[in-house]
Amino acid sequence: MDTSPADASTFRQDLFKACTVPRPIGWLSTVSPDGVANLAPYSQWQNLTWDPPMVMFAANQSVLGGRKDTVRNTEATGWFVWNMATWDLREAVNISSRAVGPEVDEFELAGVDKEECVEAPGPRVRQSPCHFECRYLQTVRLPAARETPSVDLVIGRVEHVHVDDAVLDAAGRLDLLKVRPIARLGYHDYTCVDNVFEMVPPGASAAELAGLAGVTVVEDPAGGDGRCERHRRP
Repeated sequence: MDTSPADASTFRQDLFKACTVPRPIGWLSTVSPDGVANLAPYSQWQNLTWDPPMVMFAANQSVLGGRKDTVRNTEATGWFVWNMATWDLREAVNISSRAVGPEVDEFELAGVDKEECVEAPGPRVRQSPCHFECRYLQTVRLPAARETPSVDLVIGRVEHVHVDDAVLDAAGRLDLLKVRPIARLGYHDYTCVDNVFEMVPPGASAAELAGLAGVTVVEDPAGGDGRCERHRRP
C-alpha cells in the first residue's frame, strides 16, 4: 500500500508508528514546583549528539487537555531525568503511562522507589540500573494535526550519568543482556533486547571507530572538557 501522511483518508498512523521501530523509551521523572514527583514513559525519545551529550523527547498534548506534566515541570525547574526502562520494570513503566492529574505521584502509583539525584531537583527510579540527569535547554513547539493541537519537542543536555556496577562487564562496558531494556513497537507492542551483535566498519580509522563508539571528547571552549559527570552505583 502506497500512502502519504498528507492523505488522512488512506494514511494510517498505526502503520507509521509500527514501521519506526524499535523506539527507545524515555521513562522520564520530574518534579513540579509544588514538590509533586512525576514519572511517565515517552516513545518519542532519542539522543541528539554525544559530545556534549544531548537528548530530546517529544510530547503531544495530554488527553486530559493542556501540555504534559513532564514538559511543564521541566520548563519550571530546568531539569528532567531519564530512567532506563527494563524488562524487570515493564509493569511499572506501563502503570506510569496512565493519564492522571498533576497532583498524582506516579512513583507511588507504579510502586517504585525514589533515589536522590546529584543536581536535578526531582528523584530518579531507584530500581532502574541507568539514569541521565538532564539540564533543560529549550522547547520547540511543533504544529500537529487533527485532535492534537501541538507537540512539544524538549531538548536537554546530559549532566550526570548513573550506572549500576551490576550491569557492567569486566571491561566496564554496559552489558545490555544483563539490563534487558525494553523498547516500543507499533500498536500496544513492545520488544526486549535479548540479542547483541557487533559489526566494525571495514577500513575505518582509529578516530572513526572512537567516534562510533562515543569515546572521543571534544574540548569545551568554555574551559571544560565537554563531558558529563559519570557516577557508578556500587
